[in-house]
Formats: sequence, structure tokens, C-alpha cells
Amino acid sequence: MDHDSADAPVVERSAGGRWPGHRRAWVTATAITATVAGAVATRARLRNWGATPEEIGSSLPGDDLLTADSASTRAIIVGAPCAEVWPWLVQIGQDRGGWYSYDWLENLFGLDIHSTDDLHGEWQHLTVGDVVRATPPGATGLPEGYAFRVALVDPPRALVLRQRPPEHPWNATWAFVLADDGPDRCRLLVRSRSTRSPGLAGRLSGLVGELLDPITLLMTRRMLLGIRERAERAHARGLPSSMTRRRVRGGRSGGRRQTGEPDKTKESPPRRGGDS
Repeated sequence: MDHDSADAPVVERSAGGRWPGHRRAWVTATAITATVAGAVATRARLRNWGATPEEIGSSLPGDDLLTADSASTRAIIVGAPCAEVWPWLVQIGQDRGGWYSYDWLENLFGLDIHSTDDLHGEWQHLTVGDVVRATPPGATGLPEGYAFRVALVDPPRALVLRQRPPEHPWNATWAFVLADDGPDRCRLLVRSRSTRSPGLAGRLSGLVGELLDPITLLMTRRMLLGIRERAERAHARGLPSSMTRRRVRGGRSGGRRQTGEPDKTKESPPRRGGDS
């Protein structure tokens, strides 16, 4: 008999060919650890879709408004300068230019959102305290609807929206920031930050937020792409960013006069594909 073979440790299996309990526990723990690590890495990547490590760690307008328990930064490259992207950004809102996202999906819930493919003069000016609606009054069972207040506006660089008590049970900011990224190109960043309320209500709202985050990413990503498509299409046609030479659709609104210029955006080339 081979003494080496005789002296080698023998790993016994239990009846049915299964590993002993401690081995099964080790394999299970390893699998769970790998799954959790993968989930954490995926979650971090999705929460900060498109943003560089430098952008994620940087201080942006609106960060000083609250101390956040939760934050995400998402970003995209736009092939147009900041001044030409800003007019599309500043007219966002349910009862304004829309959200440039999945209108058909939002309208399944009666949100009455219709994202425009044109720039509107009456929607080009926001001031601190203005309301930017996400839903109309009465939608989703909310008598006053769901809306943000403008907390900061710095054309053509930053627009910060906010929700806080007593209008809302949470304290949160939603910042849109434009940064130069070379000739005729910029970065569009969207940062969400929130402070959890104390007690059970805060824990529940935090849990709901985590569960809804994949949907938030889906809608935010589509919004970023929608802004990019419109800004790049206008830039490729050489359309000026100044609203004085654009036709204002929809007639008079908010005391602003229609310019009467012909619509230069009727025909649109195919949308650019890709996410970055």
C-alpha cells in the first residue's frame, strides 16, 4: 500500500454525497459575500451612472443647502456648449417643456406630460421660489400635485430644485449643472441629495427611495439623453441659443411677445444613439 495515500486526510461526505455541515456553511457564506459585493458595486455604478470619480466627489451648486444621508450623481456628455444646452434645461416641468423622458410611461399614470422639441420664450426664465411641477394637481391622489421649488438659478451653469418641509415630508435637492468639456461640448450633471427624517417615517421613506432608485435611474437617464438629443440637433443646424431669434410656439404667455420668426426646427435629423 502507498503510505502517502494512506496518511493523506480523507474528506468524508455525509449520506447522499453531501459535504459536511461546516463545508456547506463555508460555501454558502462565500456565495452570499460575493453576491452582496456584486450588488453593492452594481448599486454604486447605477447610482452614479455616467459620472466620473472626480465628479462624484466634487462639490456642486446646491450641496450647501443640506447635509445629505443619500446622494447620487449622474452625467452625460453633450455635443453643444453650455449656453445652447441651458435653454432646453431651464424649460423643464410638467406644465412647461416636459421632462424629456418617457412621456408615454408617465402619462399612463395621468401625469399629462408632453416633452417639447422646441424652445419656448415664455419658459426661459426662472427665479428662486418658482414652482417646477412634476405632476399636475390631483394626479396620483395628491390634491396639490408633486412639485419642486427653485432654490438656485445661475444661467447657463446651474439650476437647483428643492423639496422640504412643510410642503414635503422630506428635505431634498435636485441639481442640474453644466460644465465646459472642450470646444462646443459640455458635461450635464444631475445630482440628487436628501436628508432622512427622524423616526419610522424617515426609515420608511429611505426604504421606498432605495426600492424606487432603479426607476429613478431609468427616467433620469432618458431625460439626460432627451436633453442631449435636442441640444445637439439644434447645434448641428447652427441654431442660435438666443431666444430673440427663435419662434415662440403657443402665442403669448407670461407677458412675453411672440417673435413671429419662422420655425427652424420643424424637420429633425435622426437622433444620435449611444449613452455617453
